[in-house]
Amino acid sequence: MKTPDILLTPGPTPLPPQVREALARPIIHHRTAHYRAIFKRTLQGMQTVMQTAQPVCCLTSSGTGAMEAAVVNLLAPGDEAIVVLGGKFGERWQELCQAYAIRAVTVPVTYGDAADPAQVGAALKAHPSAKAVFATLCETSTGVVHDIRAIAQLTRKSQAVLVVDAISGLLADECHTDAWGIDVLVSGSQKGLMLPPGLAFISVNERAWALMERATTSRYYYDLRVARKALADDDTPFTPAVAIVVALDEALKLILGTGVAQRLEHNGQIARGTRAAVEAMGLSLFAKRPSNGVTAVKVPQGVDGKKLAALMYERSGVMVAGGQGEMAGKIIRFAHMGYITAEDLCAGLTALEEALRALNHPVPAGEGVRAAQAIFGARLSAGPAPKGGARVPS
Repeated sequence: MKTPDILLTPGPTPLPPQVREALARPIIHHRTAHYRAIFKRTLQGMQTVMQTAQPVCCLTSSGTGAMEAAVVNLLAPGDEAIVVLGGKFGERWQELCQAYAIRAVTVPVTYGDAADPAQVGAALKAHPSAKAVFATLCETSTGVVHDIRAIAQLTRKSQAVLVVDAISGLLADECHTDAWGIDVLVSGSQKGLMLPPGLAFISVNERAWALMERATTSRYYYDLRVARKALADDDTPFTPAVAIVVALDEALKLILGTGVAQRLEHNGQIARGTRAAVEAMGLSLFAKRPSNGVTAVKVPQGVDGKKLAALMYERSGVMVAGGQGEMAGKIIRFAHMGYITAEDLCAGLTALEEALRALNHPVPAGEGVRAAQAIFGARLSAGPAPKGGARVPS
């Protein structure tokens, strides 16, 4: 019998049994009091998860839909915006600005490095007319977590609103939306929230709403003014992804039942264990400021990274992500977010060790897993957590 696959990719992430069960329920109609009660409850839960008192709009799209909504609602053609780069998703902000004829002033960041907040501050001084700063919490393509708190301290002193992509970072890395002064936060369903792709979320504070009221870019489906109006009736202007919203209700019971802080600590401990294992195996991290959501590991010299990832899945059923763009074949990425356990990561580390050996790259036998286990500690003493079972990472 084939071993069940172990999904260690940074989205989609594995689904808890309670979420899978909710997705299998008969569909319900969305223009009903029953559905609206569920929808209201989930958006209140998302306020807690996103650490904001501001209303949260829910869109039926991937996280990129919320990114596009932020751009078209805040800015107009010819407006100036500052974009913090550093990977494929920082570059996505730039591409969205270009698609709507917005002048993107870029803050270059070498892949693997974190943005220097001082450079963002310099860009704000050099471009005082910039209306927005677009940044990324966890740059999934490189495994870097940027210092959003420091960047927010700078944007608060300017007229620009700060818009942050927390699609991968939410529930993995610290992100205090209101306390830090993040004006707009966007996220998606298929990562830390333990859901399939299909929902995007965006929180907007009053500073950003004021800018949205003045923006002149044409928008229809992504018009957040219409979405905000519908929220007054616990509704959406267009048909929502009903089944995923119902599943979100179950996922939030799990998340809020343990607490946001404990979820962050769970991901942090798994990330620390993974980083310790990488060092013990004689490998190197790619990120200079590593995220707790995903660890990017440099592929050793002489090893084909694409073959390495393929061999891990072929031999062990472990699926990790490779590099994107110019990093293809040069790194592999282990996720730690959502319904991923310490046991899953140990299986992934074993698969990595075996695949490296099969590709004639020597690694010390079992040292990676032992180093990880020393960090994971009690999380492993509770015994295995089969994916068909009910235990959720605590």
